[in-house]
Amino acid sequence: MKSITYFRVSTAAQGRSGLGLDAQRAAVATFCKTRGSEVLGEYVEVESGKRDDRPQLAAALRHAKLTGATLVIAKLDRLSRNVAFLASLQDSGVRFIAADMPEANELTVHIMAAVAQAERKAIATRTREALKAAKARGVKLGNPNGAAALRRAGKGTEAAIEAVRADADAFAASLAETIAGLRSAGITSLPGLSKALNDARIRTPRGGQWHPSSVRNVLKRLEL
Repeated sequence: MKSITYFRVSTAAQGRSGLGLDAQRAAVATFCKTRGSEVLGEYVEVESGKRDDRPQLAAALRHAKLTGATLVIAKLDRLSRNVAFLASLQDSGVRFIAADMPEANELTVHIMAAVAQAERKAIATRTREALKAAKARGVKLGNPNGAAALRRAGKGTEAAIEAVRADADAFAASLAETIAGLRSAGITSLPGLSKALNDARIRTPRGGQWHPSSVRNVLKRLEL
């Protein structure tokens, strides 16, 4: 069997450090060795949570189609919510194998794509409704103060720290209902919550992307 391998990591930092990538490579290497597969090429995608295009995936699929090779990925379950990946895989006509689920077939991918699309829409809807309800109650969403907390606290370091802490507590409180809604929908893990917040385009206090560590900090402030 001829193989083209495809790996995906979520951030540029992971891509540089190899975090997550080494584990994927090891799983695929073991799988290919047991199958006696010849690896013709390797493609690595470094992407953000918002990105919908997958240029490396497209290149891997072209390579596999031209050579008649099988696309080999490490973990289908990790990619099962990635609608763009699943749609590209469905449309390509390229045979694929996931090292963690070699029995998966085209029907499996079709079902996963449908579930992933429905879940993404449901999360976005629930989040918008939760934010609308919070706004209707007079809750100020986001962090309107930001670095101004430091500027207005001109009484010394202790006052500045207290001002920043108060702003962080207020921001966490504004997210309480949103997080509660996500949890009630079955999204309870830190990675799952961070992905849901990013999918809903909710920014961190500094205007960036959510990560499991930043979600953990908010949960600590909410004592959840």
